[in-house]
Amino acid sequence: MPRLRQVSKDQAHDFAKGMYTFLFGERDPVAEPGTASGTPGNWWTVFALVPDAFDHTTAGFQFYRSPDRLLDPKLRELGQIRAGWTVGSQFVFSQHCKACRDVGFSDEQVAAIPSWSVADCWSPVERAVLAYTDCLTLQHGRVPQALFDELQRHLSDEEILEFTYITCTYAMHATMTKALRLEYDDVDDRVVEVPDLDGNYAGLDVMAAVDRADDEGGAAPEAG
Repeated sequence: MPRLRQVSKDQAHDFAKGMYTFLFGERDPVAEPGTASGTPGNWWTVFALVPDAFDHTTAGFQFYRSPDRLLDPKLRELGQIRAGWTVGSQFVFSQHCKACRDVGFSDEQVAAIPSWSVADCWSPVERAVLAYTDCLTLQHGRVPQALFDELQRHLSDEEILEFTYITCTYAMHATMTKALRLEYDDVDDRVVEVPDLDGNYAGLDVMAAVDRADDEGGAAPEAG
């Protein structure tokens, strides 16, 4: 379940109610969750807690899909899908796998997103924007000048600004979705202590035992 409460249809503000109807029909998405794409849909019902935040983020979707954008939709989607992967959001990555196919990428290219740097299915401009996305999301904006020069060989300043804004926005969405456990990111952290063979947590600290054995000049205990 999401970490924050959800807003039912009868409690939502007018714009959210309209979006609920568009996405869920006449159902209350809190009582009867699920969208046509298979997601629970709780991104919408949680964001509706703060009406102007809901409106602001929805306007962001309208921004990147506007016909006024100069940026090629295929390049836009590369930034969004790679941001989902690098931030580790199952929701953003999965949704934009579908969006990538919708704008013309092949199944081979979608499958190559996690290992894009060793795949040979990308054009020079696609490789440049994928590398730039990694700088935005993994290096927090630290971009080598040589990479930025390559980006400017292919894209105008306006296109680069659009790409940067949209990709960083989706890195934010991926981060928030994970933090609030929304949609497909409602998962427990897999990095936990694993019990020993007897099923308890008071077992041998192997490396501490190795250190003691070295100090005493004795043999290290067998592993396990």
